[in-house]
Amino acid sequence: MRLSTKAQYAVRAMVRLSLHSNGQAVALKDISKWENISLSYLEQLFVKLRRGKIVNSVRGPGGGYVLARPADQIQVDEIIDSVEETLVPVSCMDESGCCTCGSLCVTHSVWQGLAERIRSFLASVSLADLTEEAKDRIPTEIRLGF
Repeated sequence: MRLSTKAQYAVRAMVRLSLHSNGQAVALKDISKWENISLSYLEQLFVKLRRGKIVNSVRGPGGGYVLARPADQIQVDEIIDSVEETLVPVSCMDESGCCTCGSLCVTHSVWQGLAERIRSFLASVSLADLTEEAKDRIPTEIRLGF
């Protein structure tokens, strides 16, 4: 199973936002540069993240985005849900996890169990967890964008 680039880029961008915000707005052009993600693609993702109440936009000089709530209150599954259409492991499951094959699907329990475990894992990881991990892994000069 593979998550889309939308999900991957949204989580990476949110970690960068969390790393650099310190309560101040962070410009998408900076996140774009740090993560090597197209600015127009980030703009599309952040519209969805704002609708999902994950970030707030700040207009004007020094504008950009800030976290809508503390990083320890934002779970990875929320970020992914904001930008993905659905988070199910197989094409025969709908968004609620129901099999669209009906009673013919003899493997539904496997896919449903996988979906539940994936969701549970992603819900157990907060943005704060990833931010702390990033602080430990990324050298300071790179983390600060030098």
